[in-house]
Amino acid sequence: MHKIPVDIAVIGGGPAGLAAAVKAKEEGFEKVILIERDKEPGGILNQCIHDGFGLIRFGKQLSGCEYSQRYIHMAKETGVEIHTDTMVLEITKDREVYAVSAEEGVSCWQAGAIILAMGCRERTRPQVGILGTRPSGVLTAGAVQKYINVQGFKPGKKAVILGSGDIGLIMARRMTLEHMEVEGVYEVMPNLGGLRRNKVQCLEDYGIPLHLSTTVVKVHGKKKLEGVTVAKVDENRKPIPGTERYIECDLLVLSVGLIPENELSRHAGIKLHPVTKGPVVDQNMMTSIPGIFAAGNVSAVFDLVDYVSKTGEAAAAGAARWLRGELKATDADKCMMVEAGENISFTLPQTIRPEDDKITFFMRVRKPLTKPVIQLTCDGKVIAKKKLQTAKPPEMVALTAEWKEEYQGHIVMEGKEA
Repeated sequence: MHKIPVDIAVIGGGPAGLAAAVKAKEEGFEKVILIERDKEPGGILNQCIHDGFGLIRFGKQLSGCEYSQRYIHMAKETGVEIHTDTMVLEITKDREVYAVSAEEGVSCWQAGAIILAMGCRERTRPQVGILGTRPSGVLTAGAVQKYINVQGFKPGKKAVILGSGDIGLIMARRMTLEHMEVEGVYEVMPNLGGLRRNKVQCLEDYGIPLHLSTTVVKVHGKKKLEGVTVAKVDENRKPIPGTERYIECDLLVLSVGLIPENELSRHAGIKLHPVTKGPVVDQNMMTSIPGIFAAGNVSAVFDLVDYVSKTGEAAAAGAARWLRGELKATDADKCMMVEAGENISFTLPQTIRPEDDKITFFMRVRKPLTKPVIQLTCDGKVIAKKKLQTAKPPEMVALTAEWKEEYQGHIVMEGKEA
């Protein structure tokens, strides 16, 4: 098979992929391709008609569609070669990209660098273990969003939402605006799963109740959903006998978490992080395989699209350094791990190359914190810190550090409550 040489191949045309492709062109590379499996670039943003996007990146409050369209325009203006309706089948350690499309058949690109930007996928019913039959009317929040916002179809009349993730909260409001009844949002955890602002704007403003420490234990119906049974759960998330309650409904919306889309990464042999479920990356967003980079929700699930775009730009800058010979594969052996310390569940990046650099770390806290100080230390010496009023697990925290090559030793990111 003939291999088509390219400088940088970006896999995924969502906000991370678009930002990476635009940045790669700005770095001066002629042959930059963007491969997207859907019929048009934009990713999940194409079905996000609500606003709240772009406050950090553009200083304006945009809808998801408006945000993605800005990047699509930039990609076309800078000359990014976009391949839509094209499915990537495999990537190799030698940076070969195999893909298939109806128009071009099977293609193989030989890339100088690859940027993974496949995004994430929703957890489904089998992954949360709900008992019962398999009737129609059990859908993920993203599927309901696409039905209503893109296809103009209402998938039900009365809905129950399981999970308080941001998409579920936003769809509670959206379904209400479409004159669908939302009986309530049920969350198995004792804390909200999404952003506080979405709870206020999407539930409280519309009188939709939120039930914490409660879950759906069973669905009812043969061909069509007829109702669900909910129950309170204990501290181990086990249903409490005697708390069951039956709710009649024809739609169960699942908003139970997101998983980075890393089948290509796994098959290529890229090392994945046990907490984020995405590739382990350094400050250049380079994975364990030299010349392959990861960006956006494929590396860790973010709460703000502005941060997703920022990691795309960081990955493209890293790919540019790799192609210019500024990053050596052998230097990976010198990388230092960043430990997620007190009250921190994970950091991104997880490894640091010993060089002078300005690094932005992203992280989530393990539990809600009041007036915490987020700090990065090396052998106990504080390198960077940030004071916050509050920090909650659903909200990503960003901390920028001026890293010095002289920093060597035990690196820890921690959150200390005042």
